[in-house]
Amino acid sequence: MADTKAVLENIFLGKRSRQQIYGRIFVVSAYSGFTDLLLENKKTGEPGVFHLYAGSDSDWAWGDALTAVADQMYRRNREIFGSSPEQKIADAFIRERIEGTRSCLMDLHRLCAFGHFKLQEHLDTVREMLSALGELHSAHNTVLLLKKEGVNAVLVDLSGWRDPDSLNLDERITQALAGRDLARELPIVTGYAQAQDGMMRRYGRGYSEVTFSRIAYVTKAREAVIHKEYHLSSGDPKIIGADRVRPIGRTNYDVADQLSNMGMEAIHPRAAKALRQRGIPLRVVNTFEPDHPGTAIEDGWLPDTTGPEIITGISSAMEIEVFDQDHVGQPGSEEPIVTALSRFKIPTVTKSINANCVTHYVTAPLKQVRRAIAVIEAARPEAKIRTQKVAIVSVIGARLDAAPLFSEAVAALQKGGVRPLASICPSRAVDLQFVLSEEDYEKAIRLLHHALMEERAARSASTLAA
Repeated sequence: MADTKAVLENIFLGKRSRQQIYGRIFVVSAYSGFTDLLLENKKTGEPGVFHLYAGSDSDWAWGDALTAVADQMYRRNREIFGSSPEQKIADAFIRERIEGTRSCLMDLHRLCAFGHFKLQEHLDTVREMLSALGELHSAHNTVLLLKKEGVNAVLVDLSGWRDPDSLNLDERITQALAGRDLARELPIVTGYAQAQDGMMRRYGRGYSEVTFSRIAYVTKAREAVIHKEYHLSSGDPKIIGADRVRPIGRTNYDVADQLSNMGMEAIHPRAAKALRQRGIPLRVVNTFEPDHPGTAIEDGWLPDTTGPEIITGISSAMEIEVFDQDHVGQPGSEEPIVTALSRFKIPTVTKSINANCVTHYVTAPLKQVRRAIAVIEAARPEAKIRTQKVAIVSVIGARLDAAPLFSEAVAALQKGGVRPLASICPSRAVDLQFVLSEEDYEKAIRLLHHALMEERAARSASTLAA
């Protein structure tokens, strides 16, 4: 969304006739960085408006932060619209939403000062309300831009702003799209949608893709298309080299789920579920290469030959090893560990277990991990808990020949001087995982991509030529 010109020319308009522009529904995310300012920085944890509000007693730091967000939005509007009439309309829209939100949060703060109302009980709702502002900003601006181009774009606001009705997600989508003539209107839908059970609470920062998938589900779309700033490729071009990676033409939802587990989301896993249920294929395309077909993701598709499709991973993870003699032969002995991780919303990427030791490899801020460990120690005082920073590299494919591929991968790592700390070869045969030292992460990615992707492709080409 940050490159407005490319998004407008390559996605919305392109080489389409006026009539071909319609018949589509667009779900837009916030401009880059705004959700971080409204909530917290996803990578560094730096507090945004929400965290300042949640931690406030009598100070008004959150109010200053909200003003700073508004100023950034006004600045973005000027970059997009200059001094045109649309810029004034865009500013007025944001001003009304920002100041309405500020007034609501101040009233809640005053109410909770009386003691009968606890701020903690309302923070999930506050987080939802703040989340909506980023998508509202980009969606409204997109409508203004399209109208300037003569397109009959309409804003579909799913944020629940001043809406007294309590609806689930499908009901809100159905109500908002009711009566829309898709042959003559181009709906621009906010990625955030207010729902009874809370989008942020259930899906975290991946809520816009869940909204996207449920709209596809409700409308029985022919195809769902996600536009990204890069191709879904065989590896990270920044690590491996743009000339060495290749776009993936076709894969299935199993692979998409494994990518999500590695933090390389083609689509949020909960979003993929709705598309799979309805039999809707997903296409991931590069915004900056509009003529490229991108990657088609279909349920049940399998390639004709076995082999890896993607080498990816997590550069910084945490190993939590819990050694306890009482684990031996005791059903459910892992439950205190799982409960602690769940309590602090710490996702497990992979794990290993033997008679007396359970090891979880997780991704979360160190502060959260320490809190979880304290709970595990209280529940299992006899246990010995060891932690260390690690990296995780995964070889992913819709149809892996896991056993020989595993040997080939280990040999490639050893030849390159990388020693795995742990390895996991699941029976489902869609991924292999290697736990490594953090400093070996990029080297391991390059080694595995060269051995399992590039050399295999060269051997295959040689065989065909012969």
